[in-house]
Amino acid sequence: MENRSIVVTRRLPGVPFDSLAKRFRAGDPPPDGPMGREELLRRVRGASGIVCTLADRVDAETLESAGPALKVVSNYAVGVNNVDVAEATRRGVRVCNTPDVLTDATADLGFALLLGAARKFSDAERFLREGRWSGWDPWGFLGVPVLRKTLGIVGMGKIGSALARRARGFSMRVLYHSRRPLPPEREAEAQASYRDLDALLSESDFVVLCVPLTAETRGLMSRERLSRMKPTAVLVNIARGEVVDEAALAEALSSGRLFAAGLDVYEREPVVHPALLAAPSAVLLPHLGSATRDTREAMGRLATENLLAVLEGREPPTPVN
Repeated sequence: MENRSIVVTRRLPGVPFDSLAKRFRAGDPPPDGPMGREELLRRVRGASGIVCTLADRVDAETLESAGPALKVVSNYAVGVNNVDVAEATRRGVRVCNTPDVLTDATADLGFALLLGAARKFSDAERFLREGRWSGWDPWGFLGVPVLRKTLGIVGMGKIGSALARRARGFSMRVLYHSRRPLPPEREAEAQASYRDLDALLSESDFVVLCVPLTAETRGLMSRERLSRMKPTAVLVNIARGEVVDEAALAEALSSGRLFAAGLDVYEREPVVHPALLAAPSAVLLPHLGSATRDTREAMGRLATENLLAVLEGREPPTPVN
């Protein structure tokens, strides 16, 4: 066993804790749920590597608690908004993530939310399960069509591009907004047209958010921006919860200003805004974007390889800094 220690903050698919514990000092097996803050700060002291999740705040305090031995923070996620990357970089700590392996699973879920919200799946299923369904109703739970409608993708990275490919099966017109337009060859491949954000919101029948959480995207879908969407439109968020003003979204749904929404992420996870829970035409999922067995295990393998690569003096497969 090497003298160096590692911390795995939670039992994770694809992360072979027992094998890692034979090679490094790893302490007690990781918990099944999120690791408490005080336990995290205690466990990371003197650690050379950390495998963490979005629920773990790896900020300046965490990095200071770990001390100079820390070489790598391997995040079991694509987004790294839970890690102070700038501070880690200043301290010479590599930060890694798990992109690519969850692209298709997340895009599948995004399109499922789009379809489910368009056809009022959550309201209709709740109605049936509560025993209130009395038979076919020509006026019951009328949705909006998806075929040949306009899809607006906000954040045309890998997941956004995967959504654009799925939209072809529904003959959808695809618009997109990103920090900068794609090169012409990538636009042609995606069969998508660039719009500024306000134009995209006003033209689209469906808007799917795929942006990373940054200072610029926090609160991106404000009350004002939501008001630019069509009253028959559907908003889907598979990015980060903080990108959307949840209170304003709930108000738009309750007032009929917006037709429906499909959400997989929330501002204060695991807390969901009570007005959203009560809002009609909202399909709400508990952060399932990458939730297939194959995907989660691939994420774990990549997170493990990132950890080992840095500790062995190699370049990690998917570094952030």
